[in-house]
Amino acid sequence: QVQLVESGGGLVQPGGSLRLSCAASGIIFSSYDMGWYRQAPGKQRELVAGITSGGVTNYANSVKGRFTISRDNAKKTVYLQMNSLKFEDTAIYYCNAKRSPWNYWGQGIQVTVSS
Repeated sequence: QVQLVESGGGLVQPGGSLRLSCAASGIIFSSYDMGWYRQAPGKQRELVAGITSGGVTNYANSVKGRFTISRDNAKKTVYLQMNSLKFEDTAIYYCNAKRSPWNYWGQGIQVTVSS
């Protein structure tokens, strides 16, 4: 079965850094577009960063210059490097794999930015 397993979340101070990882199984990873989404309390889920099967990246305006998405097809893993973290980055972060018509989600992982 398809599994997307996130790791690397936790509590960090403002201005700090975290790297999220998402390890995939049960899919031909190199054929999928991958993305990171987040959902804060009381807000809609939003796309944070995406990377296509060909390696093209895109970012939400709120994280441009601070976050970097990358993928390692040999490890079937997508990463989100988060620098200069802000209070408003606090959310549950979800890994997504998409190749029409298929769409898969990880379990979500908490990122809390707090002093």
